[in-house]
Amino acid sequence: MQQGGVASPFPPTRRPPANGTLGQSANDWEQRYRRAVITSDTLATALVVLSIGNFFGARDAANWHEKWGILTFGTELLVLATLTVSRAWAPAVLGQGAEEFRRLGRALFTAAVVLALGGIALTSRNIKLWIFVAIPAIGLTTMTARYLLRLRLHRQRKEGHCLRPVLAAGSPATVRDLITRTRKFPHLGWRVDAVCTTDGPRLDGEELDGVPVVGQLADVAGHVRRDRYRVVAVTPDPHWSPDRLQRLAWNLEGSDAEMVVAPVLMEVAGPRLHVDAVLGIPLLRVSMPTFTGGRRAVKGVVDRLGSALLIVLFAPLMLLVGLLVLADSRGGAFYRQRRVGKDGREFTILKFRTMVAGADRARAELADLNEGAGLLFKLRRDPRVTRVGAVLRRYSIDELPQLFNVLTGSMSLVGPRPPLPEESAAYGPDIRRRLLVKPGLTGLWQISGRSDLPWEEAVRLDLRYVEDWSLALDTVILWKTLRAVLYGQGAY
Repeated sequence: MQQGGVASPFPPTRRPPANGTLGQSANDWEQRYRRAVITSDTLATALVVLSIGNFFGARDAANWHEKWGILTFGTELLVLATLTVSRAWAPAVLGQGAEEFRRLGRALFTAAVVLALGGIALTSRNIKLWIFVAIPAIGLTTMTARYLLRLRLHRQRKEGHCLRPVLAAGSPATVRDLITRTRKFPHLGWRVDAVCTTDGPRLDGEELDGVPVVGQLADVAGHVRRDRYRVVAVTPDPHWSPDRLQRLAWNLEGSDAEMVVAPVLMEVAGPRLHVDAVLGIPLLRVSMPTFTGGRRAVKGVVDRLGSALLIVLFAPLMLLVGLLVLADSRGGAFYRQRRVGKDGREFTILKFRTMVAGADRARAELADLNEGAGLLFKLRRDPRVTRVGAVLRRYSIDELPQLFNVLTGSMSLVGPRPPLPEESAAYGPDIRRRLLVKPGLTGLWQISGRSDLPWEEAVRLDLRYVEDWSLALDTVILWKTLRAVLYGQGAY
């Protein structure tokens, strides 16, 4: 594939005829992408260690080969070795999810520990420079390079390229749900190319949501070996007994296919899922969600320090925005509203005023025009919004004063959307689980479409955050918030 006259490192994966080449084309781009990641990690590490070695080693030229040269090349080899041992280049984790960056961070932490132990053993006075400067700089450089490669990969996937061909096997309803999800989120890299169901195709050329039904569930292994699918996605169906799943796994041995089984607990994932062998039986263990403890304490510290730093950083912008709001229409610069926080406790949220004075009283007159989903009240072209307010809402600048709510402890940087008291009063028992954690300045709802999402999807995302919360998930959400703010999707 050519882009601007330059060959792309990620060749397209198309749906070829059943001739045994489908899996081969997927393997080609996977291997090229893996080589691109390894190359970028190696070059980024070399750039950092050589820059530090040359800059500081020039001051000690007499001992360059004896001391600085050994530290420079030793650090390079150590980082590459820990990346290999930590399986940070495994194809299964490259290009999607937080696991790729988690393994990269674990490898660099291991390298820092080894450097520290080596420095103590050799009584090197310069080892702190490599631990506290070189390793963090390598982390920043390699993560940035990987993120840029991932963005390019995701663009290719949205165009229908660089996708893993999937054979879905299960009931028509669960397979249809899988097809819908893979089409909605192409950046995850799956494309369902064929389907096997309990009864198989009733007619020649039968399709399920545009995907051909190629056989029965008992035929899965044969189709995988013939057409070389990269993923076998097993969705719920009464046919799948433990014995049949085990037999399918045996029959897939020796192929390039990865077998993925969808558990019944679809909305529980991440650090709460553990596979344990008990009495020789593999069991999926679901741990309780954590609402207290050490990780929550770390989150609280990050919230306070992060909000304080952001307030200082954005202070000039907030001052300018406040003056623009005052100049644009009558009323104060800030808007205060009661919201419901953790455990149902109410607090006053701060925002820049984006509507005319008395907008709350005019809401009843606009009730028939409501475009919000579920309990939300939203209008795409709300006549109460001011000219400055429209711009502030478009880029979420009106929410910057909520940093003071985070600083005082009523909110968190990441969490569910803070509901209004009347919304909270209408919650059922399931939805009330959103109140088990502090509401957030940003969250899964904000980075997934905001007001454009159906009410059920917005609730599902908030509950997923409550159930599957982790520090790594918070980091990913904060990173993706920047892009969501720049695009302004669902912000009105």
